[in-house]
Amino acid sequence: MRSAVLLSSRWTAYFVFLSALCCLFTPAVMVKTENFKTCDQSGFCKRNRQYATTAAEEGNRWVAPYSIADETITFSGGQLQAVIVKALDTQGQFVKLPVTISFLQSGTARVTVDEEKRKNGDIELRHNSKARKERYNEAADWALVGGLELNKDAEVIERNKETTTVRYGPNKEFEAVIGHSPFRMEFKRNGVTEIKLNDRGLINVEHWRAKIEREVKEVKEGEEAASEENVEGSVDDSTWWDESFGGNTDTKPRGPESVALDITFPGYSHVYGIPEHSGPLSLKTTKGGDGNYDEPYRMYNADVFEYIVDSPMTLYGSIPFMQAHKKDSTVGVFWLNGAETWVDVIKETEAHNPLSLGIGSKTDTKTHWVSEGGLLDVFVFLGPTPTDVTTAYGELTGYTQLPQDFAIAYHQCRWNYVTDDDVKDVDRKMDKFKIPYDVIWLDIEYTDGKKYFTWDPHTFANPIGMGEQLDEHGRKLVAIIDPHIKNEGGYHVVDEMKKKDLAVHNKDGDIYEGWCWPGSSHWIDAFNPLAIKWWTGLFKYSAFKGSLSNTFIWNDMNEPSVFNGPETTMPKDNLHHGNWEHRDLHNINGMTFHNATYQALLTREKSEAPQRPFVLTRSFFAGSQRLGAMWTGDNEAKWSHLAASFPMVLANGIAGFPFAGADVGGFFGNPEKDLLTRWYQAGAFYPFFRGHAHIDTRRREPYLIGTPYTEIITQALRLRYSLLPAWYTAFHEASVNGTPIIRPHYFVYPGDEAGFAIDDQFFVGGTGLLVHPVVTEGATSVEAYLPDDQVYYDYFTYKTYQGHGTHTVQAPLDTIPVLMQAGHIIPRKDRPRRSSDLMRYDPYTLVVTLDSASNAQGELYVDDGQTFEFEQGAYIHRSFSLNGATD
Repeated sequence: MRSAVLLSSRWTAYFVFLSALCCLFTPAVMVKTENFKTCDQSGFCKRNRQYATTAAEEGNRWVAPYSIADETITFSGGQLQAVIVKALDTQGQFVKLPVTISFLQSGTARVTVDEEKRKNGDIELRHNSKARKERYNEAADWALVGGLELNKDAEVIERNKETTTVRYGPNKEFEAVIGHSPFRMEFKRNGVTEIKLNDRGLINVEHWRAKIEREVKEVKEGEEAASEENVEGSVDDSTWWDESFGGNTDTKPRGPESVALDITFPGYSHVYGIPEHSGPLSLKTTKGGDGNYDEPYRMYNADVFEYIVDSPMTLYGSIPFMQAHKKDSTVGVFWLNGAETWVDVIKETEAHNPLSLGIGSKTDTKTHWVSEGGLLDVFVFLGPTPTDVTTAYGELTGYTQLPQDFAIAYHQCRWNYVTDDDVKDVDRKMDKFKIPYDVIWLDIEYTDGKKYFTWDPHTFANPIGMGEQLDEHGRKLVAIIDPHIKNEGGYHVVDEMKKKDLAVHNKDGDIYEGWCWPGSSHWIDAFNPLAIKWWTGLFKYSAFKGSLSNTFIWNDMNEPSVFNGPETTMPKDNLHHGNWEHRDLHNINGMTFHNATYQALLTREKSEAPQRPFVLTRSFFAGSQRLGAMWTGDNEAKWSHLAASFPMVLANGIAGFPFAGADVGGFFGNPEKDLLTRWYQAGAFYPFFRGHAHIDTRRREPYLIGTPYTEIITQALRLRYSLLPAWYTAFHEASVNGTPIIRPHYFVYPGDEAGFAIDDQFFVGGTGLLVHPVVTEGATSVEAYLPDDQVYYDYFTYKTYQGHGTHTVQAPLDTIPVLMQAGHIIPRKDRPRRSSDLMRYDPYTLVVTLDSASNAQGELYVDDGQTFEFEQGAYIHRSFSLNGATD
């Protein structure tokens, strides 16, 4: 939706307050990077980068001070347990770190490291803090839904003083070699090392230590250290304790507590994932150099408006999942941690022969993962195919929700439609101009003074009538509801939340107060089961008066966005349910609110066949794919933002959250007509397809753009609608095995090295549709890359292209470069309708493109498009094939 910006005369009430914040939030100004930390300004990131620099400078002399105590190793039922000893000095001081290595039925391995003193609660907190003493251990409760069954057939095949080797996997093709001193791991597939943990010795678990304000007590040899003396002496300790940024001080009651690990992918030159960032799909190196980044990729969900493209800067969501790919081999890792996280990426190429000119060279991708707190908890996936990795990851975190059919059609939105009559007028005009759409959206102005679950009595006096008109036309309404609750006496929502003590607390244990759109606000603590139960009650039709069964919800600002908070979010020492600090779970916060709203829509239905909920979220974490859709936030009406949107959406798909899209036309600014037209053509191939705009922009409903643009945009919308059967089939596949809905080249052609970095074109599901949107100003053609020697047909003219490599495809303004790969059968519906609901009983058309052997295959999945009855077998799933035709 909107970021923290001052916008119109309706915001006069907040002008004085926002101005007092030194104009941090002003309209139409590019993101102020100085309001967000760099690694050097984030104490734990700086320390761990220094640690990595020291290790690199030491070279072969560097030995990580972490070793497994041999006598503590046990193995049973697919799980190895031991104690890692962290040596603090040469005098025998140490810290105990229990480690569990689990080998799962799916072939995934999990490595979890805790801290014994913290686990036992045997520490002291500073500042009389009420925070929990343990390391945060509930990330799995939110991210994981299954896949944790142990592989009882896993076995230790070799054990000596130096190593323990475990063979595991469905076909016993995997091995984990665990080095004891120093602790390290190699993961092998069929005898070849694919992933290394701690190969560079960068593991770092910052143990608890007391801040000594007096003379240090002598620690006897063999005792577990509790002082800060002789601990990590090579690292600057100036950032261990209270830390300030942007006028806010973080009290850090437990002191330094980060966890870090280096993960190496030997022989892999491409890594993907770890959204959300606005850079290319194939991740860049982060140690500088031509075209590369100087900063690590950061994951710390934040309200970043008009974000920079081609940057590792944090954005709204975080999924700490990465795939690595080389020819015919894919592996992956999932770093299960909800705290602020930074990832460095280094690619090192070593030629076997200095005269080889790079031929036969080998590239290793070396990554360094650092989180502020929590457990060190990493999952390892050995593939070998991209689908194997996404399927195994989905077994853990769940697959994308199969949405209602309206959700994958076109959504019409802006900040804001100003009255219920305005909504009805847009609805009528879309019909008048024969422009299909399924959903119209309401931003915050529909409420009575920014109080959610209310309607402005003057501008939205008849929400029932508005919703009923939409329903008559087969359409839906989406209303925004954010997690900040206006702090106004007499407002029943905030009064109940306070009375029931269901809000987030500050470090002192009082209800936290911050500022957002309503002014003074409190935030629901959606980690609290009682808060979720209370929240669901607010969505009952009898409670949220004016909502109907065709009303769905948009969750925005759920990072959470706090206008006067550090980095526009909550203080890290705020407290959530169970007295967990906000720092421990910040990146999960948005997902918990998304979950609460999803559960609310699920339980508001009393029918025997409840509708599937639809909830859009801006902030997300691993597992959010189970709950709805996401969009890429507050982009700009610029060609560069259009171009950046596809790598972003592809990265989300790789990381298991494929129901993604970007604001068509750009949220900020007024797009020129060519840009808006090209964006609609491109947006027709986002899994989530929504036009959206800022309150200060000109109205840009498609019928307002004028000839020929309105007609061209309408053609793009009708193309989306005609292909809805193919899109729904692709969504179904994603919902059962995690396969991305739009797929990058390496995913479809894992052996074609020339396509591994391509992110400006993609395949739609399994249809064979190859799309190369026009994202460059003034372009009338694109250079499409064909990954094989099959024939490709122009979708509209049937012109053929053939031959592995690049081909020029003409693309005047009224043309979308879409090619059909030979050998596919594509389902579609060709009758133009004004909404998807009216297409339900229309006939199907099958488009058949024969390959060189005159064969073709395709699939179609159909269910009622609304309820969960498909889970009981109420669906049709058909495979089509045409074999050996001669004519």
